[in-house]
Amino acid sequence: MKLPGTVAWTEEGGRILDQTLLPREERYIVCRTIGEVVEAIRSLRVRGAPAIGVAAAYGLALAVRGEALADRASFFAAIGRARALLAAARPTAVNLPWALARCEDRVRRETSADAPDLHAALLGEAHRIAAEDRLLCERIAETGEELVPDGGAVLTHCNAGALATAGMGTALAPLYRAWDAGKRFEVFADETRPLLQGARLTAWELGRAGIPVTLLCEGAAAGLLASGRVGAVFVGADRIAANGDAANKVGTYGLALAAAAHEVPFYVAAPFSTFDLAIPDGRSIPIELRAESEVTGGPGGPAASGARAWNPAFDVTPGRLIRAFVTDRGLLRPPFRESIARAMGGGGAPESPA
Repeated sequence: MKLPGTVAWTEEGGRILDQTLLPREERYIVCRTIGEVVEAIRSLRVRGAPAIGVAAAYGLALAVRGEALADRASFFAAIGRARALLAAARPTAVNLPWALARCEDRVRRETSADAPDLHAALLGEAHRIAAEDRLLCERIAETGEELVPDGGAVLTHCNAGALATAGMGTALAPLYRAWDAGKRFEVFADETRPLLQGARLTAWELGRAGIPVTLLCEGAAAGLLASGRVGAVFVGADRIAANGDAANKVGTYGLALAAAAHEVPFYVAAPFSTFDLAIPDGRSIPIELRAESEVTGGPGGPAASGARAWNPAFDVTPGRLIRAFVTDRGLLRPPFRESIARAMGGGGAPESPA
């Protein structure tokens, strides 16, 4: 199964698949400066919580590459400025500040005061985050494979596949593994307005993998769930609170409500790095508001002159509507405050592949 590579490091800089051009064109761009990484994250050239965490880690390395930094203090001053710029690019996904903090923590443990050594340690940690993400995706696939109905249909929203990670994805990872194991099913994908991540990205990705996919407008999802054709809903997440409330692409909450009304299991797939135990519940998750023009000038033609738009990029699904979290640390079931604390208290990231 050929899956797209989303983020990688080259001698020139960070290599990113420009997702704003899909599905019309598959083009990779190279970000040579931190400013270019910030722009790529903000403009959704790279998107998906795990993928922007990896991109931000490489952006941090770019920020101090080739700098004539006289001493350790000036190196960390530059790191601080870079972290602030990257963290502000998109506020909801916790993987971004998590990756930045992890990279800085690693380099602060480096005893050398020499800037090249500090940079090598920083870049090494970014590579480890990328490698771990690939491993985490594999573990999520293993955890969730059994939940994929054989001979039925699955509904998903936005894109939580390989395009959203450095690996095979989160919500789509169990589907890929189940398909490779011989299960046969259909995937219904919400278009995901206003930027059509489902229509442009999920449909493109599933098509490359040979998995049948049918698009629908979000407004049709409740009727589809009522029809009995869908055996399970799989979505990703950008930040999960300590009590199990989960922020994901706007429209997810309504999908969860409809799934609960029709007793269709609703699963959220995410790695440990997406859980934020410092956030007690969904009310404390920062929600990114994007430009009105994405709605007023979006697909279907321009809106009526003078019309305003409210354009939150995410909404929060209460934990009570989630059947289980599909994670690299197993399947987490209610009560979530206890199961999440137990799973996330089990240490740091899994061991990276050699």
